[in-house]
Amino acid sequence: MTAHNETSGGEQRSTIELLQEFSIPLVIGVVLAVIWANMDAEGYAHFFHLSPFGDDSHFNLHFLINDLFMVLFFGIAAKEITESCLPGGALNPPAKAVNPLLGTLGGVFGPVAVYFMYIGIFQPEVDISNGWGIPTATDIALAWLIARLCFGANHPAVSFLLLLAVADDAIGLGIIAVFYPTNPPEPAFLLLVLLGMGASYGMRKRGVTSYWPYLLIGGTLSWCGLYFAHLHPALALVVIVPFMPSSGHDEGLFAEEANHAHHHDTLNRFEHEFKVFVDFGLFGFGLSNAGVAFSSMGHATWAVLASLVVGKTAGIFLFSMVGHALGFKLPEGMNARSLFVAGFIAGLGLTVALFVAGVAFAGGDGTSNLEGAAKMGALFSAVVAPVALFLAWILKVKEPASEASPSE
Repeated sequence: MTAHNETSGGEQRSTIELLQEFSIPLVIGVVLAVIWANMDAEGYAHFFHLSPFGDDSHFNLHFLINDLFMVLFFGIAAKEITESCLPGGALNPPAKAVNPLLGTLGGVFGPVAVYFMYIGIFQPEVDISNGWGIPTATDIALAWLIARLCFGANHPAVSFLLLLAVADDAIGLGIIAVFYPTNPPEPAFLLLVLLGMGASYGMRKRGVTSYWPYLLIGGTLSWCGLYFAHLHPALALVVIVPFMPSSGHDEGLFAEEANHAHHHDTLNRFEHEFKVFVDFGLFGFGLSNAGVAFSSMGHATWAVLASLVVGKTAGIFLFSMVGHALGFKLPEGMNARSLFVAGFIAGLGLTVALFVAGVAFAGGDGTSNLEGAAKMGALFSAVVAPVALFLAWILKVKEPASEASPSE
């Protein structure tokens, strides 16, 4: 009986890990949302704006998911960024991160340039310029999955892309905070954010190792400060998580669970105990944010898609190649072909692009034409996955290059 239970437990854990690894909850939520919105757009919109305080209340299911649940999503992203700066992390020492960080800049400026080039060329009748921030970030989990399939688990391009995606999203968080306030900003309330940071610093200095005080005290103060300052409260933990006590080193992004079994530091326990909830909770995020009708397609759709696919690829490739030429070498085992494929994979902007589209073109009911069109462009970026697999096969990037020569 014991052996049977252990086997069943192992199978259950394997199933959960498989669902997490392939982002199945998010994908299912996205697919169901698109089907629902195209079959019953009014019913879809009404469901996510139900509230015990009345249909017109801001405190509805959509608010619960985007302004409360996503706090944990961005908190875990902040955890990855924080650990990347520790000894052994991808940003430490800074010298080895120069080329990927140059690629990150290309992955931001490239999409923005293509977005405004699209506007200049096609001159849409409706102003879509506020959507320039949508294609600047990369979906870390999906990019990691596709990179492993394209290159193999141990190829240096996988680590290169993960560092780029993490730094990319760090810039994306800043763009959301600065350029997409929910209403005209009220900077005075940011004092609450500073108070939350100060409280978290004080708790760390006093040796508080439970993550709950950081979340409940620091996180709540930060959330309230951002909310009343009319900045997006989903970013509340981004400035709190770095104060959580860490192990003092990083074993790498998405390291195997076994490697972290001995880690009892606050930062890793926070991720370990919330990651399953967040990964499965992304079903709700996909369901509530991806419900756009195909009739919503327009210039914002193609501007976002072109910026993600063309802008990301070109920007990352050009900036990293220039860095290589200037002496900031590509990681050993990478060449021009693997860099091109990695840059193309970075065009997967699904999760973060959907989120930014929702704040860039907020339409009140979540189904405005521009918001829906932009979200459709983010959804269409999923085409990157099969095309990347084809490119990886054609360009034969599965094995690390024998030399890091950009001419290969």
